[in-house]
Amino acid sequence: MSAFAGRDGFVGTDAGPAAHFGNPLGEQRLLARGRAVVELGLGVVTVSGPDRLSWLNSITSQLLLGLGTGVSTETLVLDQSGRVEHAARVVDDGSVAWLLTEPADAAPLAAWLDSMRFMLRVEVADRSADFATIGRFGSAVLADDTVVEWVDPWASVTPGGWGYADLEAHPGSDWTLRIAVVTPGTAAAIAASDVPAAGLLAYEALRIAAWRPSLSDVDERTIPHELDWLRSAVHLTKGCYRGQETVAKVHNLGHPPRRVVLLHLDGSDGVLPAPGTPVVLDDKEVGRLSASGLHHELGPIGLAVVKRSLDPTATLTLTADDVVVAATQEVIVPPGAGATANVPRLPRLGAVRRS
Repeated sequence: MSAFAGRDGFVGTDAGPAAHFGNPLGEQRLLARGRAVVELGLGVVTVSGPDRLSWLNSITSQLLLGLGTGVSTETLVLDQSGRVEHAARVVDDGSVAWLLTEPADAAPLAAWLDSMRFMLRVEVADRSADFATIGRFGSAVLADDTVVEWVDPWASVTPGGWGYADLEAHPGSDWTLRIAVVTPGTAAAIAASDVPAAGLLAYEALRIAAWRPSLSDVDERTIPHELDWLRSAVHLTKGCYRGQETVAKVHNLGHPPRRVVLLHLDGSDGVLPAPGTPVVLDDKEVGRLSASGLHHELGPIGLAVVKRSLDPTATLTLTADDVVVAATQEVIVPPGAGATANVPRLPRLGAVRRS
């Protein structure tokens, strides 16, 4: 049950939090300007014990050894072939590492971590039912009794990472998302206050416009390079972990087989293709839509993972409700992405302003 279910106009999602409160674009504007909050409904997994950071460091993609108290980062669990299995936002409070992930991934992530404990001094728990996760943009702390707060590092390339979309004006440079982990009582108090609330439709459109990857963009073949996730979730020189060989080989010697693009969708017919919709060129499928939304400045947009060889200037099509929707591409990961790549960049078609 959402803490905000009593708010006027509440329209829920299957996962519980609000999709919107009756005005998704208005909510989006307030959220982007730091004047509204959004209940994210994330999964919460905790790892306690003196070996927690060194252990997590050894099995995931980010440098977590010596992570400072209150410092936020992000990490991935990869399979032996370097494909993404789990993704977690990480912050340590000095005695517990808090891992925030997508709701459906909390139990699988906790189960996998528990299976990897062996003789180490760590304890893993799925605490999703015990806490709420509420996001906002800006620098203000949400509540004095926040249990822990995660600050998204997406605004810049993290130490040890690599940004393939290396633009002077990266659309994520002003992505100031903060996620507060709070008790149900605190969440209820926030919901009962006069602070404006936005739904997940507003949040998702802002995420897409910022090129911010999520586990929802991942399929069974995804490697981090394809989503530009080396920017925030991978440390390239930290040492061995499962999947590290693929990460290094693709980055240093090759190019990712696929690449994420921002799609600017034709909104003439008022339909928005759903995630999972095939992306087509000349009657051939060249990728899949992973996310879509209606942005308050850019209009209908989406993220799609497409073949690396796809012509960046080609106009693509998607089908929604039997309507063919045209889409133009904005390059995020260039076709020649890699450590030694030196390829021309296409100009950015729009900008996300949060002022």
